[in-house]
Amino acid sequence: MENYDVKDTNQAEGGRRRIEWAEREMPVLRLIRERFAKERPLNGMRVAACLHVTTETANLMNTLHLGGADVVLTASNPLSTQDDVAAALVSHYEIPVFAIKGENNVTYYKHIHAALDHQPHITMDDGADLVSTLHKDRRDLLPGVVGGTEETTTGVIRLRAMAADGALNFPVIAVNDAMTKHFFDNRYGTGQSTIDGIVRATNILLAGKNFVIAGYGWCGRGLAMRARGMGANVIVTEVDPLPALEAVMDGFRVMTMDEAARIGDIFVTVTGDLNVIDRRHFELMKDGAIVCNSGHFNVEINIPGLEAMAQDKRLVRPFVEQYELPDGRRIHILGEGRLINLAAAEGHPASVMDMSFANQALSLEYMVKNHEHLEKKVYSVPGEIDREIARLKLAAMGVQIDVLTPEQVAYLNSWEEGT
Repeated sequence: MENYDVKDTNQAEGGRRRIEWAEREMPVLRLIRERFAKERPLNGMRVAACLHVTTETANLMNTLHLGGADVVLTASNPLSTQDDVAAALVSHYEIPVFAIKGENNVTYYKHIHAALDHQPHITMDDGADLVSTLHKDRRDLLPGVVGGTEETTTGVIRLRAMAADGALNFPVIAVNDAMTKHFFDNRYGTGQSTIDGIVRATNILLAGKNFVIAGYGWCGRGLAMRARGMGANVIVTEVDPLPALEAVMDGFRVMTMDEAARIGDIFVTVTGDLNVIDRRHFELMKDGAIVCNSGHFNVEINIPGLEAMAQDKRLVRPFVEQYELPDGRRIHILGEGRLINLAAAEGHPASVMDMSFANQALSLEYMVKNHEHLEKKVYSVPGEIDREIARLKLAAMGVQIDVLTPEQVAYLNSWEEGT
């Protein structure tokens, strides 16, 4: 295979071993792969996937490939690629990959265009960069696209905006909306992997630190839970009164970012919005503050604003850039403001990605079977897929649950029964 761009194919054997290790923790996807290999439900479909190139993603790509799909993979973030995994996909699984960890923006979009050169029938996105590039720069390919899937909160927001403007040219399934995705991937995956990335990058003790979390969605909830478990004093900032109230009732301090900036030791953004930590916040932060992001794009922290304020910038550890302000205060940005859990660590554990990628695989199968009947808008994952994934996960964990009796079913479906 000649059509690929990875760092070093000599790393392929190590990548293959890590892919196989992750596969041990992905029993649901393994069951789907076994069925796909027999039934080949994706035969003849060209799939362009823009996802984090990790061991878990490799198992998803192999599942689609064995299901009959002609798959190509590119990175959804310049810092999230695991180069040994990319090499293994090319060398051992014969799946074209265009991704190199640390690639610049020019190369990043060159790789997205290379994936689109595949002329996909289906898009699989993590942040909607592939879909937005397709709609802006490669509109000639749109007639051949029957549908897509989207993995992240940020991407779903972008796609719903496109649909509202009448700009979306094909149906997309919001995998992020599945309960077996955001309840577990966003909460337990982001919670653990973000802490992992921060600790790997800094080697600091979290106990006793003021740990500020911007956003109390599912990712923020999971991160708050894990930070508190490590002994940190958790502070939450929000713009929505409902999750703000929930954070208060969960026992966390809630305040504005202007207030939190004065006392925080560690700051993490998980909102999906722009300039959540801005110049005025940097002006208030204490010397040594650590700032990072676990939302999809690196726009949540106003890094250009910080660079304009700083008199010096230097790399003090891998993935830790120190900005020195004119008054001598030092502010540390982790992972260039990109996803810290993938920039400095390995992303979510395989056991939670098992459910997320099971949703991707089954949603892709659903799209292939039903795209002719779907409108050009964003759809939630069908409830039967969500429940089937939950059922398979429980079975893999050896957990049994009760089944309603016929009498109980009749009672629940009746309006005539009273007290």
